[in-house]
Amino acid sequence: MGSNPLPSFVIVLILLVLNGQGPMTAKVEAKSTVHIVYLGERQHDDPKRVTDSHHDLLATLVGSKEVASDLMVYSYRHGFSGFAAKLTESQAKKLSELPGVVRVIPNSLHRLQTTRSWDFLGLSSHYPNHVLQNSKMGDGVIIGVFDTGIWPESKAFSDEGLGPIPSHWKGVCKSGDQFNAATHCNRKIIGARWFIDGFLAEYGQPLNTSDDPEFLSPRDANGHGTHTSSTASGAYVRNVSYRGLLSGTVRGGAPRARLAIYKVCWNVLGGQCASADILKAFDEAIHDGVDVLSLSIGYSLPLFSDVDERDGIATGSFHAVARGITVVCGAANEGPSAQTVQNTAPWILTVAASTMDRALPTPIMLGNNKTFLGRAIFTGKEKGFTGLTYPEGTGLDPTSAGACQSLSLNSTLVAGKVVLCFASVTSRVSVRLAAATVQEAGGIGLIIAKNPSDALIECRDDFPCIEVDYEIGTRILYYIRSTKSPTVKLGHSKTLVGKPVSAKVAFFSSRGPSSIASEILKPDITAPGVNILAATSQLDQWMDGGYAIHSGTSMATPHVSGIVALLKAIHPDWSPAAIKSALVTTARTKDASGFPLFAEGSPKKLANPFDFGGGIVNPNGAADPGLVYDMGLSDYIHYLCAMGYNNSAISRLTGQSTACPAEKPSFLDVNLPSITISSLRSSVTLTRTVTNVGSPNSIYRADIEPPTGMTVTVKPHILVFNSRTKKISFNVTVCATKQVNTGYFFGSLTWRNEQNAVRIPLSVKTEILESYADDN
Repeated sequence: MGSNPLPSFVIVLILLVLNGQGPMTAKVEAKSTVHIVYLGERQHDDPKRVTDSHHDLLATLVGSKEVASDLMVYSYRHGFSGFAAKLTESQAKKLSELPGVVRVIPNSLHRLQTTRSWDFLGLSSHYPNHVLQNSKMGDGVIIGVFDTGIWPESKAFSDEGLGPIPSHWKGVCKSGDQFNAATHCNRKIIGARWFIDGFLAEYGQPLNTSDDPEFLSPRDANGHGTHTSSTASGAYVRNVSYRGLLSGTVRGGAPRARLAIYKVCWNVLGGQCASADILKAFDEAIHDGVDVLSLSIGYSLPLFSDVDERDGIATGSFHAVARGITVVCGAANEGPSAQTVQNTAPWILTVAASTMDRALPTPIMLGNNKTFLGRAIFTGKEKGFTGLTYPEGTGLDPTSAGACQSLSLNSTLVAGKVVLCFASVTSRVSVRLAAATVQEAGGIGLIIAKNPSDALIECRDDFPCIEVDYEIGTRILYYIRSTKSPTVKLGHSKTLVGKPVSAKVAFFSSRGPSSIASEILKPDITAPGVNILAATSQLDQWMDGGYAIHSGTSMATPHVSGIVALLKAIHPDWSPAAIKSALVTTARTKDASGFPLFAEGSPKKLANPFDFGGGIVNPNGAADPGLVYDMGLSDYIHYLCAMGYNNSAISRLTGQSTACPAEKPSFLDVNLPSITISSLRSSVTLTRTVTNVGSPNSIYRADIEPPTGMTVTVKPHILVFNSRTKKISFNVTVCATKQVNTGYFFGSLTWRNEQNAVRIPLSVKTEILESYADDN
């Protein structure tokens, strides 16, 4: 354990963005007695023998099986071997030294991170002959969701028209607080259970409070889990809107897929999830027979290593992927800063968030007959022209009084008026505090000038909170200062869809490169995650008629999980890596008008692979990718050896004896559907292998867009497949044309034939270290 053990209570994040702002990441430290004892792959197929061996191992330390049973929190016995137990630091250290024990680490906590989105992605039910119909809407596929539970009464979880429960399902539905398995589970919600022992052992406080209601059952008190589950696999529900906006039919990506609910996150401080509980959920889900796992969960930077069980997700997902289960995770909401992406293991499918071709313009009409369009969710009572004010300050910092996060208001000057403020802190909490301050002073509306972002902040009680960018905010301010009696009229928000609105990578979406291994491109793919309308808990404070609008990579993740279920229905023999490759190589890098995608930020810029991975997910293209960059256990071992992990840890993780080569292998030869070179000195040659999953007799030619300042050659540059040749390897050589140090430049390699374009992104940074030596 070492002489300076890390704090055992490490916060991680629910990937539900606070409407465009990254989550709070303050660490909470507390003494913990729960430790996860990781033993790697199970040594027996009999779960009872595995559990008995855990009790025997713990009994050797504590003196008896009775005491061991009292200390045991969980036995992990299906997907891998290990247990969670209450231990002192001394006991944990002794246990870590026993033969067969890979690691003993403290438990840790993670935090939690629609009508139009499926049409935007090309999955409208009005068009035949695409992936939605060809997959029978995901029928027979089981999506496991790790989250805050589910609100089973929602129409989104109706089982009308569904056939029998898939025969490969081996899980259970458990009754609990206000959740009756006999009535709340059906042919849609086929499994539901909860995992809380690891969390309770750490939290040590009452769980169900007036501020944070909760249920000891699969029932969702938060709304996050219901929202993600219905986005992935909700049934069709017609005539849904949110306060009269975004009207249409709500459904999930795979409407006929089945749901298995694993409640691992609890309604405390916005959503808390313990690693011990997450690992147990992985263990059970692997046993239960899920086909896809969807996790909108993450943690705070810095990242844990891939073999550190405090992550919980990397370890559990490895065992799931090894058994053919695709694991889909959110990239996190720490954007737009670089190197903030999470869930970076190459076996995980990591999802960034984008906007879509939909906006909610809200008119702001000034008394000088000029009208500006802001953004809001405002459908309350529309007033005529009223007073408009900006709280001017005095002294050395005259603008401080008008800062949204620290408004200083004179009730006499504000009463009955709309207030303009400028926000440097744009979290949902700070904006809503500003709105509350204006309301308390008698104001009737708020215009917030802020860094542009499409993730909207809704205020309570239909109080208008209209967002504009700094330029428009400044023009409104100049109008206020130009007249003695400035006035304004705030109009209702409208729903605008289609080509006038271009999709962008969301401001909050975490960006690459990975802070663990920059050569492993993350995120992998991008999906809609801004202003997503989906079902929610009746306890969600932002609920309207059982539905709510939320933003975050939490919302993007289940979009991809639903699409993966459709692909799994069409191609049940595809590996998780093949599915990832199909998504990445067919993704869109341009909007509907043919213009390159942008990424929100300061300033807005052209998006690159560190923003969106392969691009915005294209479900119909992914169903027929032509070629895939497949990977299996040997590829993941190659990666683990390249990371420098020791043979023992790798062997235990993979369940087979592993000896890494004396010379550390290169990350560049991991068979990813991308090429990322973080330090190109002069030239480098790497290898990729593609597998033909299209027409048996196919010929592909290489089409190269080299990054600026590079030459890229591919050998062979023509690939010929037939009934005997299904896999072909090729070499890629990248050369720097100038001996200079640069940032990253981007390009692509596309294999083309008459039917398919199989594109992978190239990201290259030159770093000519020799030049420093020459100068000395």
